[in-house]
Amino acid sequence: MQQFDVVIVGGGAAGFFTAINLAVFRADLRIAIMERGKEVLTKVKISGGGRCNVTHAEFLPQELIKNYPRGEKELRGPFHHFMTGDTMSWFEERGVGLKIEEDGRIFPESNDSQTIIECFLAEAKKRNIQVLKNHSLQQLELKKGNWCLGTNQGEVETQKLVLTTGSNPKIWKLLQNLGHQTITAVPSLFTFDIKDARIKNLPGIATPATVSVLGTKLIAEGPLLITHWGMSGPAILKLSAWGARELYERAYNFEILVNWLVDQSVQTALETLKILKEDYLRQQIGKYAQFDLPKRLWQSVLTAAGISLDTRWAELNNKQLRKIANELTEARFTVVGKSTFKEEFVTAGGVNLKEVDFKTFASKKLPNLYFAGEILNIDAITGGFNFQNAWTSGYLAARAIAEKDHKK
Repeated sequence: MQQFDVVIVGGGAAGFFTAINLAVFRADLRIAIMERGKEVLTKVKISGGGRCNVTHAEFLPQELIKNYPRGEKELRGPFHHFMTGDTMSWFEERGVGLKIEEDGRIFPESNDSQTIIECFLAEAKKRNIQVLKNHSLQQLELKKGNWCLGTNQGEVETQKLVLTTGSNPKIWKLLQNLGHQTITAVPSLFTFDIKDARIKNLPGIATPATVSVLGTKLIAEGPLLITHWGMSGPAILKLSAWGARELYERAYNFEILVNWLVDQSVQTALETLKILKEDYLRQQIGKYAQFDLPKRLWQSVLTAAGISLDTRWAELNNKQLRKIANELTEARFTVVGKSTFKEEFVTAGGVNLKEVDFKTFASKKLPNLYFAGEILNIDAITGGFNFQNAWTSGYLAARAIAEKDHKK
């Protein structure tokens, strides 16, 4: 039987961050990371398109929490103790240069996720942290104050246990058997499948828009990307995150309203169109795009409104102008399914947040048990926010464990 002071189950970002910080706080502890696969940090490798979106340049806790559909209230306190600035300092102190891009996302200067992986592996080796690969957790039991972990490689015993296994139903089941409640996982961060002639020939077009889901309070604003299968981009991904459960219950079949003019009303658009008509009487309406829209999108709007592209502005009547205004500000599309967003495997679900102490990320139900990362029912929109949850929870869990007395 292998024995440790602390075992972190899960060889991902949250697991390594927890282990390294714990070793910094308490160099005397025997620490192990237990990973079920033959490789560690695999999700880090593919994150951010292979560049690893480390965090986001939002430095106020009250603003940062707004990016978490689940966990907003709970993370307010933790973010006051370990924030994005702390994350940047942590990596830069270890020789990893970071850069902030225009949209606020933060990446390593190398543009390579391998830089983050090598940093973690080097730190783990430096701190004498054992990495137990191919160790699949199969049984979990508390005996005489110690945790006994039954694995496919034999038993492992530890005084303190940290679970950083992400959305793993098998681990959730083990926790349920011990009395913890978990929230069933459903997909978050997904794109919308839409089959509609209006966007069939527009893949690759990106433009600001406001999107709302009919019959709900869900609404989001931001860049919208038209794809071969439908719609994506920040506006859609925000809707998918905040509406993860509601859209799941609708089996991903629902209707959306798209306002291509973001915040303009039908009436405002109509008034602008009337002015354009007066200014360009003899010009063909399809020749030049209006409202700063991409030309192909503008022409698609006209076609959807039943207007021939060679129609001159002077020939349009008020009824036709209103049809254009409606298509610009209240275009209705039917969503018929979802698609995974790139390599992001974010889900909504996990350990019930009411059963976690967010000062320490310790279980309220079981002694000497801690959580970090996406094993909790916490998830965020895309942009580095899910990683920030991993860093904050891992750091605070490590600090809490280090401050406790350990039996030798």
